[in-house]
Order: sequence, then structure tokens, then C-alpha cells
Amino acid sequence: MEIHLIRHTAVENPENLCYGFAEMPLRKDYPEDFNRLEIDDDYDIVVSSPSKRCCLLADYFKLDYQTDERLREMNFGNWEMKKWIDIPEEEINPWYNDFININAAGGENLVEMQARVFSFWNELIQKNDVDKVLIITHAGVIRLMLQAVLQFPLENMFIVQIDYGKKVIVNLDKGIFSVKKMNI
Repeated sequence: MEIHLIRHTAVENPENLCYGFAEMPLRKDYPEDFNRLEIDDDYDIVVSSPSKRCCLLADYFKLDYQTDERLREMNFGNWEMKKWIDIPEEEINPWYNDFININAAGGENLVEMQARVFSFWNELIQKNDVDKVLIITHAGVIRLMLQAVLQFPLENMFIVQIDYGKKVIVNLDKGIFSVKKMNI
């Protein structure tokens, strides 16, 4: 099985707002970004995060897709759509010190996000009748999928750079994973 993971294209966020679950619009010239993408036309399954910034890409390419809530970005709860600098230090500093286990105020922590992403991932890789899959999602989700494949420590997930509008290709052959391409 060949799994194509694509991050949505760049967002319009001049005020550096915290967003994950919240709807953040793509940059104004997003059709230009879409035109630079290479999307194959022979996917057996296409699944998108239900976030508009992901579904727009699937709609633009007229893909037959379904959405899955488990492919959403991290839920930052009460911090959603606040400027990062406006989040009270007493709330955000504990999270900065342990984003793996500490929840964003009213949101989730990385372990919780990992559980929902792995739930999707484990269902996907059990499919025997699928050769090629496209998943349209977010950087955090893609990093967690790569963490499942490469087995690196969770605290190292931000070392992996996932660019806007770029694809990662993972291959699963006879139970063995390989990362074929990154940020193409």
C-alpha cells in the first residue's frame, strides 16, 4: 500500500493566532498553491480532515473523498483563535514544558491526539484491498503518522518539518514500512 499524506496549503494568519480545530482560512491566493500540487488520479481511497482548509483541496481536484474527525489538527480548546502572545503564561507555560501530557486549556494533549490519529492509522493499514491512499490533513497529524512508522520518541515529533501543500509518501509492503519521499 502506498499512502500519500498531504498537508493543506498555507493559511492566512497574519496575527499569529493559535488554531487547530478552528477554521483558519487559506491564504488569498490558494488556487495558485493548489496548481503547484501534484495529485495523482488513481487513488483507491481519499480521506480528508473535515477542516475546510483540507476539504477545499479535495474539492478543487474533484476528488471523491470522505472526511474523518480523527484527522483534525490538535484541539487547542480555549486557546483557539487567540494570539499566542495573549494566552496567559500560567496556562501556556506548563503546556510548553510538557505538551505531551498537559492539555491545552479546554483542549487535548498530544497523547490524546496520538490516540485518535493512531485509531485511524491502524484501521487504514489493516485494509488488504487498497493499493493507493491519499490523506489530506495537517502537520501534527502527519507527524504522528510518521512517528507510528519510524517509532521516534513523541517528544521529537517537531523535529520533522512538514511543509504546507507538500506530500509525504509512505509505503507498506508485507508489513514493512518505508518513507519513500518527504515534502515533495
